[in-house]
Amino acid sequence: MKQVVQNYKSGELALLDVPEPGCKPGGVLVRSAFSLISTGTELMKVSEAGMSMVGKARSRPDQVAKVVQSVAANGVPATYRKVMGKLDSYTPLGYSLCGVVEQVGAGVDDVKAGDLVACAGNEHALHAELNWVPKNLYAPVPDGLAPRHAAFGTVGSIALQGVRQGESRLGEVALVVGLGLIGQLVVQLLTASGVRVVGADPDPARCELAERLGAAACGDPGSAAVEGAVAELTGGHGVDQVYLAAGGGSNQPVELAARLSRDRGRVVDIGKCRLDLPWNAYYEKELDVRFSRSYGPGRYDPAYELEGREYPIGYVRWTERRNLACFLDLAARGQVDVEPLISHVAGFDDAVETYRSLKDGELKAVAVLFEYPGQPGAAAGAQAPAVTVPAVVRPGGARPAAVRAVRSPVRLAFVGAGNYASSMLLPHLAQREGVELSTVVTTTALSAANAQRKFGFGRATTDLDAVLGDDSVDAVFVVTRHSSHAELTRRALLAGKTVFVEKPLALDQDELAGVLAAVEESGNDRIQVGFNRRFAPLLQEARKRFGVRTGPASLRYLVNAGRLDHGSWYLRQGTEGSRFAGEGGHFVDTASWLLGADPVSVYAVAPPGNEDLQVVLRYPDGSTATISYVTTGASGFPKETLDLVADGKVLRLDDFVRASVHSRKRWVSSRLPKARDKGQSAELAAFVRAVRTGGPMPVPLESLVATTAATLAVQTALAGGAPVTLARP
Repeated sequence: MKQVVQNYKSGELALLDVPEPGCKPGGVLVRSAFSLISTGTELMKVSEAGMSMVGKARSRPDQVAKVVQSVAANGVPATYRKVMGKLDSYTPLGYSLCGVVEQVGAGVDDVKAGDLVACAGNEHALHAELNWVPKNLYAPVPDGLAPRHAAFGTVGSIALQGVRQGESRLGEVALVVGLGLIGQLVVQLLTASGVRVVGADPDPARCELAERLGAAACGDPGSAAVEGAVAELTGGHGVDQVYLAAGGGSNQPVELAARLSRDRGRVVDIGKCRLDLPWNAYYEKELDVRFSRSYGPGRYDPAYELEGREYPIGYVRWTERRNLACFLDLAARGQVDVEPLISHVAGFDDAVETYRSLKDGELKAVAVLFEYPGQPGAAAGAQAPAVTVPAVVRPGGARPAAVRAVRSPVRLAFVGAGNYASSMLLPHLAQREGVELSTVVTTTALSAANAQRKFGFGRATTDLDAVLGDDSVDAVFVVTRHSSHAELTRRALLAGKTVFVEKPLALDQDELAGVLAAVEESGNDRIQVGFNRRFAPLLQEARKRFGVRTGPASLRYLVNAGRLDHGSWYLRQGTEGSRFAGEGGHFVDTASWLLGADPVSVYAVAPPGNEDLQVVLRYPDGSTATISYVTTGASGFPKETLDLVADGKVLRLDDFVRASVHSRKRWVSSRLPKARDKGQSAELAAFVRAVRTGGPMPVPLESLVATTAATLAVQTALAGGAPVTLARP
């Protein structure tokens, strides 16, 4: 299928051939009839992509701050790969469309194949021939509403949410600053609510259009006409509400709002304009400044948007989906007329040229639609119980031989191609001799196409079964969200594939048991979990310098994990498990590798009110490892520091940048390593070697299972308040 994309690094726009998305549970597959170009938001994004790197940095200081933090945590080379990987990728455009339901996913019962729906979301309602849209981001189109008009549903919801934030009342007077697409819709919604409207925009054509659509008067914001109209309609008191629907770097809109508002009036920011509030003016009138967040309550909440959890109507009357349905109803009943806003309808095949014309100013437009060819409707306290580490059962009690005949080159398939895979795994594999990147599978079509373009995969698809059934694929990498690891690993093992799965292997004991059942059923134990730190060259060298240990050891591992950004999928504990369950295996595995054994018990405590953890692991010879996993530390402090003490010697690791061993002879690594190397390259080399030769996997399966069981036991220890014995059958 075709999709409009943009490379944020170069600014290139393209109509790209990408794999068709699959239909996942909780949503529908929609074939587009019309999609709407947001001449404000989208063109701003297109313009930013054409800036120099300095210009991009100035326009997004929030992202620059994240880059600085990443450099402190991961070093310059890793951060550079991550940033450039994001920049040099195709990103989607679009967020408002109307189309026909082609397939219905499990759990959806309010629409059926063939129904016409309006869709929202900058990850789901894209300028593409086919989109998968979750339940709360679509609404059925009422009878009689043309598909081209229903395509306005998302921008209509944005305008509607802004009006709701203004709490307009019958008979009031409002000022709308900025008469672009959103502003024109705000004018109509206010008029339909019995509010008299004054519009302000420097474009006379837009002022004339707003007056035709119901505004009492409109004019240039710098002219006396706007002030005169406000004075006449309000008796000199000023408007009750001001809606800022303008963009750009001028501070004129907020200054105008202060001047023309009544005492204790309301100012609602809908667009993205400069907001240097003149303090005296806003203070003296005690103006109420409000922000309108996109389509309404539910926006940016993954539980609402992706998992389909609707908010109870008694507590949240107007959600994203209810706003969408409300706007469609208003349009169907003629309360809002979007037809006069349509300046141009372009064929989808002309998408790139249409964007160019808009950007260059050749095409002056309020709203532009893409029409897709051939679409239906287009023309229209006690001791916690012991946790048993699952036994690794193999037929005959021995590890089977290589799953399939050795090939050269080794053919690899990736399931998932997100930030970690693209920055920390694929760059190493793409450059490795004797490796062929065969197929990449993702749930979104564009991410698969990006990975294929950047790393040279032979094929990109959204169909996992096609990969698992491909006998030419030697190994499958599972690099997806945590909640899918165990199931995807189980399926790949049963398909006879060698598997590399990023941590964690499982999020609970049942998932772990399911993976081991697949090992037993298939006789295939060819699995590696991405515990890369044991392969780090600096730590390998420090362990060698430390030498053989004779007595019990004490190990301290401080992990300065830091706080996560709001909205991070790591925070979705209901589906993705706790943060430690997802990441903690790294540190348990490193400790166990250094101590040369698997833990026999786990104890954990946590202070109330935060995610900080103290985890104590005990080992068969009396050694202990304490992992301090903290989220409340300083962001500038190194992420990982480790000390190992035994036999009168001390090994110290400082965030994979510097290591030392203190004994009769002191050894200190170089202060200036080439890069912070956490072992990914060496781990991948060992995995590829095992796949090629059919030899033992880099880490025994028993160790992977013990590490996973110990990581999962942390939650059990926290709940029970006592050590958990890791019993083995």
